[in-house]
Amino acid sequence: MKKKPLTNKQGKVRELKREDIRRMRPANEVLSKNLMKMLSKRKPGQRGPQKEPKKVSVTIRYSPEVVKYFKKTGEGWQIRMDKVLMNYVKRHHA
Repeated sequence: MKKKPLTNKQGKVRELKREDIRRMRPANEVLSKNLMKMLSKRKPGQRGPQKEPKKVSVTIRYSPEVVKYFKKTGEGWQIRMDKVLMNYVKRHHA
C-alpha cells in the first residue's frame, strides 16, 4: 500500500488519519544525535525564553460594555485592550 503524502503541492497539511499517527516515530529515532543535543531540554509545556517581557496573569472584572466592544474587534482583542491600557499608562506616568 502506497503512503499518501501528509502535505499537498501548496504545503498544506492534510487531516491526519489513525494510520498516519501509527507510522509516526519519536524524534530520537529519526533525528541525528547532534540535532537532538541542539534541541531544547525543556519539559513538555515549559516555555522557552521570551522575546518580550512576560505578562502577569491576573483576574479582573470589566464592564460588560468594555468587553463587548473589544470582543467585537475580533481575534486579538485582549492584546488590543492591553495596548490601550499601556498607552494610558505612558500618557499618565509621573
